[in-house]
Amino acid sequence: MRRYLHGVRSPEPQVSEAEEQLFGGPLRYDMGWSEHDRARFDLTMVTAIRAMPQLVLATLRRAWRADRSSLLGVGISEVGQGITAAVSLLAVNAVMHALLGAGDPQQRLHAALPALAAVAAVAIARAGFAGWSTSRAGRLEPLVERVATTEYLKAAAAVELEAIEDPDFRRLIDVAQQGATAARRMIGACVAALNGSISLIATAGVLAVLHPVLLPLLLLIAAPRGWGAMRVAQERYASVMTWVEHLRASRLIGDLLTERSAAQEVRLHRVGSFLLDRYRRMAESAEAEQRRLADGKAITELVAAALSGLAMAATYAAMIWLIMSGRMELAVAGTAVIAVRSGSASLGALVMHVNQLHEESLYVRDHERFLVQAAHHAIPQGGHEVPSHVATVRLEKISYRYPDRDEPALDGVSLNIPMGSVTAVVGENGSGKSTLMKVLSGLLLPHTGHVYWGDAPLSDLNRFAVFERVTLLTQDFQRWPVTAAMNVQLGRPHQQPTTQQLRDCFDYAAATPVIDKLPHGSQTLLARMFRGASEISGGEWQKVGLARAHWRTQTSPSHGLLIVDEPTSALDPEAEIEAFDRIRELAGPERAVVLVTHRMSGVRHADTIHVLHQGRLAESGTHDQLITADGRYAAMFRSQAAQYAPRLPMVPHPTTPPNSTG
Repeated sequence: MRRYLHGVRSPEPQVSEAEEQLFGGPLRYDMGWSEHDRARFDLTMVTAIRAMPQLVLATLRRAWRADRSSLLGVGISEVGQGITAAVSLLAVNAVMHALLGAGDPQQRLHAALPALAAVAAVAIARAGFAGWSTSRAGRLEPLVERVATTEYLKAAAAVELEAIEDPDFRRLIDVAQQGATAARRMIGACVAALNGSISLIATAGVLAVLHPVLLPLLLLIAAPRGWGAMRVAQERYASVMTWVEHLRASRLIGDLLTERSAAQEVRLHRVGSFLLDRYRRMAESAEAEQRRLADGKAITELVAAALSGLAMAATYAAMIWLIMSGRMELAVAGTAVIAVRSGSASLGALVMHVNQLHEESLYVRDHERFLVQAAHHAIPQGGHEVPSHVATVRLEKISYRYPDRDEPALDGVSLNIPMGSVTAVVGENGSGKSTLMKVLSGLLLPHTGHVYWGDAPLSDLNRFAVFERVTLLTQDFQRWPVTAAMNVQLGRPHQQPTTQQLRDCFDYAAATPVIDKLPHGSQTLLARMFRGASEISGGEWQKVGLARAHWRTQTSPSHGLLIVDEPTSALDPEAEIEAFDRIRELAGPERAVVLVTHRMSGVRHADTIHVLHQGRLAESGTHDQLITADGRYAAMFRSQAAQYAPRLPMVPHPTTPPNSTG
């Protein structure tokens, strides 16, 4: 019994061999990262009931924003059901008095007919109110889910990039995803709880009139059931929070076995059978957890049912004593039996619905907590406008370190990007190039140092106005599962290109032949996951991405940046040279181009080349200056050039005469 007297504890993770092999250990959320979970697990039935008004009010506020008329309809219909429940019991009491009163059976039956007619009429009215409530609640549920989902997505889209890359915040994003569906379910639970509350009040009022001692006995019957339901809900929530990442990993394995991108290695390398075996082992671990929950639920419900049964026996014993002692008439006792059974059912249902409210509120509170944290991490609104004329974007002693790494990604980097110039940034993998581009574009704020647009520090500017001045094309740019035309328009989504503008963008990126061969041209859906859609190659996608960048630059305000990070990795050599030429052409008096690439042939014509090494600026200069300096850049350039140098024919070994006949 000791385990039932203490708060719920999250289960100890059982690490499967598959988890060790694939993921290096148990995929569980450490409950310690969530500061409020311990308080949640220690909630009791009493505290949950105390919290019920707050939970209901929060849900009703969201429902009020979604559909006021439906919410009012639910309230009126539930009050109507409560009134009809009380009237029904009073009518039953009148029937019992008539049937057990004086006179012959025919006279008693005749006397009971008006009350019986009232019972039937009230039942019809109650059914009508119930149907109206169901209809209005059915309208509210999807609206509330949409409101909650919109809140979640809006908050997620507005946070700093640094928060998205923070593992702890990513966990909160994952957990909060369940909040919208929980908010929807809370509508039904609130309606049911309201129905149970009003019915219980009506029944309790009738019982108090019949005999006051029956009311506390009614509460005693339902209390154990409420405790059991609360205990089961808390156990289930603790399990969900502990196993959520494990289940996501299991789904990941299933997705990998069916994804098109992995199909070749799944078959050729026999990865499929290997992963399928690990999926089965991980599923067995999850199944063991479900068995543990089922066993615990059975024991809890057995204990609750036994206690509730004892309370029911005590109630009937009290009623027999009241009848035998003459303190209660037989007709009143008959009505009391019906009222006790009705009240017990209502109270039991109310406890279950309060429990459901409590359980759903755990997820809704995660949703609310995410909204609070997202607001804390949101990109600030407001700030000074970007100067209309910017001669240079300047970085001074920039440093940045990711939260999950010990070494800084950037360490004291300073450089200038003049408008009208083509600037290249090169370096080995992990040298900090991509991080530098995120800082330069304003997506990441440096931990030390400053970014200046002209003489204005980025920290003082309206960040969204800065974003309007920046065009970003990266190696892993988003391949949106929409039409080819929309893939271009999403470069500046709130401006729709004309047919000619769209054609110009495709022509600029040398993507017109790609579009022309698609079954529906630019209106072809580029998402193989949908029926009738088409897919294009990686190199063709990069041309579409370049067309998107061109559309954004053509519609951007003056004095901006075009940042291109490894834009030609999937292009053939000829297309790559042409793409670099086209990108450099976008530089003008009011726009600077920043190239980030491993392909040294693409940067030799840049006005300035910056070389990064381990997060620091190692060298800067033109191609000729850096080659003459014979430093890191020169070594990288020679290394790549050597791959294309003609190889001398092999000379036969002198000990083996050519054309020897032996």
